[in-house]
Amino acid sequence: MTTRRRLLGAALASTLVGLPTAAGAVDIKVVTTRLGFTVWLVQDKSVPVLSLSFSLPGGTASDPAGQSGVTSLMATLLTDGAGWLDGQAFRQHLEDAAASLRFGASLDRLGGSLRVLAATRDEGFELLRLALTQARFAPDMIEQRRTQTIASLNQASQRPSSVAARTLMATEFAGYPYAADPDGTPDDLRKLTAHDLERRAAALLERRGLVIAVVGDIAADDLVRRLDHVFGGLPAGAPPQALPAWTPPTRPRTVVVERPMPQSTALLALPGVLRHDPDWYAVVALNHILGGGGQRSRLFTEVREKRGLAYGASSSLRAYAKAGLIVISTASANERIAETLDVVRTVLARLRAEGPTEQELADAKTYLGGALSLSLDSSPAIAGLLLSMQVDDLSPDHLTRRDKLIEAVTLDDVRRLAHRLLNDELLTTVVVGKPAGIVTDP
Repeated sequence: MTTRRRLLGAALASTLVGLPTAAGAVDIKVVTTRLGFTVWLVQDKSVPVLSLSFSLPGGTASDPAGQSGVTSLMATLLTDGAGWLDGQAFRQHLEDAAASLRFGASLDRLGGSLRVLAATRDEGFELLRLALTQARFAPDMIEQRRTQTIASLNQASQRPSSVAARTLMATEFAGYPYAADPDGTPDDLRKLTAHDLERRAAALLERRGLVIAVVGDIAADDLVRRLDHVFGGLPAGAPPQALPAWTPPTRPRTVVVERPMPQSTALLALPGVLRHDPDWYAVVALNHILGGGGQRSRLFTEVREKRGLAYGASSSLRAYAKAGLIVISTASANERIAETLDVVRTVLARLRAEGPTEQELADAKTYLGGALSLSLDSSPAIAGLLLSMQVDDLSPDHLTRRDKLIEAVTLDDVRRLAHRLLNDELLTTVVVGKPAGIVTDP
């Protein structure tokens, strides 16, 4: 390990020093560069590290027909050689600069992150610029990454949790772009060419819609100069074609994927709300009470503690650009999974009919009020939060208002949303295993 790499490791290990103890204490500076890029900056001189996160519109849901997986594969290849550097040389330069550079794609966006020592910021920012503007897409690296992706897809097809997750998305979003596997299919991946990847990079790597967040030891004037240099070489671009509106399912569906194993894995989904919905924090509180609150949630209490049907049962919220979901997860022995799902549906029905108690809501507010601060334990975590706030079109002062928004949630709000959202007539259920007493809907 190089001296610089050891320094970066030591610096990252100490990123708690100097970071705010409360989310509302994060001092966000909104800076605009000469070329018009807007960046949210949190200056932290306590450790000599920079964390940069950025995001662009256009993700895997907009993969061209017959080219599923092209966005994810393209993103992976951006650090496999750029400019005059082949893949090995590019990785060596990152190592020498003690820098970490990653790209990835979600359903809706393409993003990346850079972590680098303040002392080697020149090298780190230049490697980021090269990856964005001069990616090589060399045939040998394309084949290597393609082979790895196909192998990963084949392995995932044998994991119950992965099969359940993919089947849930394919079922819930049947006929909609979110249904496709973000990593593509082996058949589509095998057909992708360097030209396809170059075209996809050209279509997505544009200035329009770019959001940037930076946390670390850098002055604002130095940062804006560097950002103009890094991102200024991208074309201006045109507004991306928006995905169509999603129409949620109107009837319950159950899908069984048979696998020869003693336990069945289950995922259940209900339509939720979008992130910008005025009821967002009421839904967050509802989810906490339902299954997001760990061992104190209703699902865990009824499924695990009272009946011992599973090791756990939980719920989570998923917010995409065009859809929101409430997803419930559990697993149980094949002969007990039907009973487990009956209990889950009973929990949903009771919470829908009666709503939560005052104590449940008070406990949820207490937890949610402090949970965000606990998650901001590093400069990359803060940069990621600032980036997501921009993507969600929140204002920089949202962190100072968040606790008030949570506290303003009333019992009537949560009861109203429980009645609206926890409707088992809209429930999609996916079970992977050899479940007794459960069959796929015709």
